[in-house]
Amino acid sequence: MLHGKRLDRQDGRWLLSEAPLLEVGALGQEVRLSRIPEKRVTFVIDSNPNYTNVCITDCQFCAFYRKPGDPEAYTLTVDEVLGKVEAAAARGATTVLLQGGHNPALPLDYYLTLVRETRRRFPRVTPHFFTASEIQTMAQVSGLTAGDVLDRLWEAGQRTIPGGGAEVLSERVRRRIEPKKGGPDAWLEVHREAHRRGFKSTATMMYGHVEEPDDLLDHFDAIRELQDLHGGFTAFVPWSFKPGNTLLEKWIKHPQGPNAYLRMLAVSRLYLDNFPHIQASWFSEGKRTGQIALHFGADDWGGTLFEENVHRAADYVNTITVDEIVTLIREAGFTPVQRTTSYEILRTF
Repeated sequence: MLHGKRLDRQDGRWLLSEAPLLEVGALGQEVRLSRIPEKRVTFVIDSNPNYTNVCITDCQFCAFYRKPGDPEAYTLTVDEVLGKVEAAAARGATTVLLQGGHNPALPLDYYLTLVRETRRRFPRVTPHFFTASEIQTMAQVSGLTAGDVLDRLWEAGQRTIPGGGAEVLSERVRRRIEPKKGGPDAWLEVHREAHRRGFKSTATMMYGHVEEPDDLLDHFDAIRELQDLHGGFTAFVPWSFKPGNTLLEKWIKHPQGPNAYLRMLAVSRLYLDNFPHIQASWFSEGKRTGQIALHFGADDWGGTLFEENVHRAADYVNTITVDEIVTLIREAGFTPVQRTTSYEILRTF
């Protein structure tokens, strides 16, 4: 890898299962610094509200969703969502990451109005809205293809989509934990179509449940191959599964710890040789682990996440301020740099 050779599955198995952790981390950091030699770490000021918790997919790893008709189910009006965008903008957010459940009661115009009105009322805020599976739900409800929906979102003013909902892109894993969501191709096809149209997106991974190393390599291979086609992914973001209040909690009592996360991060940097950025998930792994991640191949801190409800539903809560991000990045030995969703530089601290 360091000499330009692309890693294969045999290399990946060794890195994931056998290689000494500190050696893997050192290699990941060497590659990171060879690609981004400046000792800077980027972050974005953002918020992550949810417009509905109504969902018909019944994923075993999700504590957030409620079935239609549940007393705790909710769906925000367009004005209520825009109120959350306004609140985020007032705190300096340049991105709003908007996600929700797969709610069959919502028409396509609901989503398009959210994009159009965000662009009109808050031109400095990027509408980083709707994961691949939400876009598939829009297509099914409206009788369109996912490509058609992406065309409508583009016309409304959207230019990026989040990478959530990938979990682990393995047929075996997805059949176990989210059988109603479709196999890996369901997620990959939406991002493939998005990249063909000029959208940028992220790729994510939620590990630490039923996967084996080969499942993780299926995931890495799939997104690396897609990135070879269009170069549409801006970053890769892995995080560990949080079992609280989920159906999987009966079998998985505790999330994987920092060592597993740091290994995953470093392997990501080494294996995903065509991804420009690797993001440190301070929110899911903790702030101190986030600092260490900056020495294991990560070059991006992620966002402020002023509002986040999905992990909160699993009894996991973490908050941060911009000042704290700046301090943590400096303590780790790097220069903090504020960016946009598309990694344009806004400010150096």
